[in-house]
Amino acid sequence: MKRILTLCTFLVLCFSAVSWGGEKPLRLLYWNIQNGMWSGQEDNYNAFVSWVKERRPDICVWCEAETIYKTGTDNKLSAEDRYLVGGWKKLARRYGHRYIYVGAHRDSYPQVITSRYPISNIARITGPTPDSLVVHGAGWARVKVRGKTLNIVTLHASPLAYDFRLKHAPKEDQKADAARHGGDRYRRMEMEIICRNTVLTEPAASKGYWLMMGDFNSVSRLDNAFYCYPEDDLRFLAHDYILDNTPYLDVVKEKHPDAFFRSAQSNTRIDFVYATPALMDRVIGADIIEDTYTTPVRSSEVHGFFLPSDHLPILIDFSL
Repeated sequence: MKRILTLCTFLVLCFSAVSWGGEKPLRLLYWNIQNGMWSGQEDNYNAFVSWVKERRPDICVWCEAETIYKTGTDNKLSAEDRYLVGGWKKLARRYGHRYIYVGAHRDSYPQVITSRYPISNIARITGPTPDSLVVHGAGWARVKVRGKTLNIVTLHASPLAYDFRLKHAPKEDQKADAARHGGDRYRRMEMEIICRNTVLTEPAASKGYWLMMGDFNSVSRLDNAFYCYPEDDLRFLAHDYILDNTPYLDVVKEKHPDAFFRSAQSNTRIDFVYATPALMDRVIGADIIEDTYTTPVRSSEVHGFFLPSDHLPILIDFSL
């Protein structure tokens, strides 16, 4: 289903701007852009920048924000030829953002925040021990917006079906662990590490403005009317931890309780934006955007790669 800004949504935005003292809504854009917008290198990211500029986001959160491969190939670029992450400051200025934040960068899959407003680092999270890593790292940043403090937590959970600690184990061990949902158990551990080091450090977080977002590589039981998995299915572990132990609310589901929208080419919703109740009260609209540019198209040249990405962006407006 194509998601567009309807006349009704437009009128809600206009009314909200009046209701909140004439301030235009704050717009957040989140997107896993697959290997640093793999498909954008050949046109100098022109299509990407044009699409972002049209949406006029105030804050962007990019997952998989490092260039790794040359467009059209799965050949890894040398360190000096990787435009991103180092080029984000220059790239972000093209769509109007001056401020850049890079989360914990322990491998080639960092998250990056760009913003019209200043960003400060609170914590970069990789995990307490080598045996309990946050695989792609996480970040906790603060953005000051119109006198208010917005806490933004970014993450990208392990993509493996088996426990990440078995990455170098024999294939038969990995397969056996995947059958035991080892990957889902590991992602649940990552969620606990991230939440305990961010939102759960503040007892009154539910009254503050907190967001947590990223590629969770796992599904939520809130979408089980679509998946029809058993209620005790371990695929829900990561999101169950969040829903049961933190004040976070699933923004897209709160705004569309009876609908299901995929966030990835696999017809699953694995990208989420969570907000605390105080901030959820200020959400005007939230949509997963599938249009002529963002719809994933399988690469004819490289197996497993998509144009422009294998994920879809999430766009949220706040009265803030």
